[in-house]
Amino acid sequence: MDYEAFEALMMPLMIFALVAFMGYIVWDLAKESKAGRYGTFVLFFALGLGVLGFVIKAVIVGSLEG
Repeated sequence: MDYEAFEALMMPLMIFALVAFMGYIVWDLAKESKAGRYGTFVLFFALGLGVLGFVIKAVIVGSLEG
């Protein structure tokens, strides 16, 4: 397996792992701070908007490149 193929395979996996780890951190933060159901929803909504922005950026860049 050459470098480019390895990078193309591992980049989405590592990004998913990073997002999953950030989700765990937010869940632990909500639990430790006793944020409640609404506070936990707000925390995950903010994290979701960040992830959504990353995905939208990737789609737009991909469509502009060809």
